[in-house]
Amino acid sequence: MTHYNVTVPIKGKDARTHYRRVGAMFVNHNRNTGEVYYTIKLDFPVGTTEMLAFPPRAEGGEAPAGGGEDR
Repeated sequence: MTHYNVTVPIKGKDARTHYRRVGAMFVNHNRNTGEVYYTIKLDFPVGTTEMLAFPPRAEGGEAPAGGGEDR
């Protein structure tokens, strides 16, 4: 799988929940450390069109290493 669809739930008039696509999430690997991180690209701007998601770090851990030129 190359990506995941990012959706938002919308309650329809028929009382069913429908899901509208708002973007895509891609799995990435840091070239230096092999750390996995995710890039979320939105189909429309909401202040930003791209977000990154990282697994939580232990308290006092360093900043995520996935951004910048290491993608």
